[in-house]
Amino acid sequence: MKFETQAIHAGQDPDPASGALMTPIYQTSTFAQQGVGRHRGYEYARTGNPTRTALEACLAALEGGAHGLAFASGMAATDTVLRLLAPGDHVVAGRDVYGGTYRLFERVLKGYGLEFSYADTAQLGDIESALRPNTRLVWLETPSNPHLRISDLRAVADLMHRARPGAWLAVDNTFATPYLQRPLELGADLVIHSTTKYLGGHSDVVGGAVVVRSSELHDRLAFLQNAVGAVPGPLDCFLVLRGIKTLAVRMDRHAQNAAAVAEYLAAQPQAERVIYPFHASHPQHDLARRQMRNGGGMVSFTLRGGAAAALRAVERTRVFTLAESLGGVESLIEIPAAMTHASTAGSPIAVEPGLIRLSVGLENVEDLIADLQQALQAG
Repeated sequence: MKFETQAIHAGQDPDPASGALMTPIYQTSTFAQQGVGRHRGYEYARTGNPTRTALEACLAALEGGAHGLAFASGMAATDTVLRLLAPGDHVVAGRDVYGGTYRLFERVLKGYGLEFSYADTAQLGDIESALRPNTRLVWLETPSNPHLRISDLRAVADLMHRARPGAWLAVDNTFATPYLQRPLELGADLVIHSTTKYLGGHSDVVGGAVVVRSSELHDRLAFLQNAVGAVPGPLDCFLVLRGIKTLAVRMDRHAQNAAAVAEYLAAQPQAERVIYPFHASHPQHDLARRQMRNGGGMVSFTLRGGAAAALRAVERTRVFTLAESLGGVESLIEIPAAMTHASTAGSPIAVEPGLIRLSVGLENVEDLIADLQQALQAG
């Protein structure tokens, strides 16, 4: 089946008990057993729930994986992947990484004996130079957050599996979604999502996911998922499933609007730099077009007036809402250095204070451009 068909049907057959077309919300914490140790596949909702099973099967199908696992948040998914490692193991991460991921790595997991290095994952040589004998994981985002750097997934996977057999490549695919790129097909071992973002798509749920091809990796992650218990509730799973059904049409419109916004910004004298993967000025423009279906819905830019101009601009928008997060149908605007990436302040990977990040939504693009036009007048 093609992607759009899978998004609507994968893991979501009509309910056998009632014929309900939509996957039911199994709002229960436990399940009756036919006898001691004999049940219908479910015992306790932390371990498994039919609504969650449907979401996990759908996510696996969309990413071209064999197994999906759903979590209570993107950070819960990230934390569970890192629990595959042992004290003394080394991780290479992108120097342009989500602030919450950096906080988890540096302020939590370092205390348990894991080691972290940061490289420009858009440069294969930087990754190779960062590898150590004890490197067990390379963690990257592509497009990255918030500078939208593009990493060559096939080249990084080939390097990893040649230089460090047995080590894993983990890709946070939140910005692209499986509609735009499928990292497992390019050699990645694990794909991570914040399902809060484009997969849910409506700013009304928090969730996370991991998708793998390896049954051995799945079994280890499923043990951790159950043992730690950072799982989503059935209503959360239902909301993500509902959002996924329209993912393809939403991502096409996000990209159409974002490309138009990027073109508009690039023509403005106030704009110093505009970053969008499918814009001709992007340094990995050709790679992005080879690796992704379209450029996605995220645009970042800086103004010639610096941080002060950025602050004035983001506080003047009326259609773009000043808020953290991304990927919903509504357009959002933020300053990462002071908001989503505040945890990187003072670090080698700190975000410049004048960078503005847009999550371009599904509104009429003329309204979006008009809103930016009046906001830029303040910058």
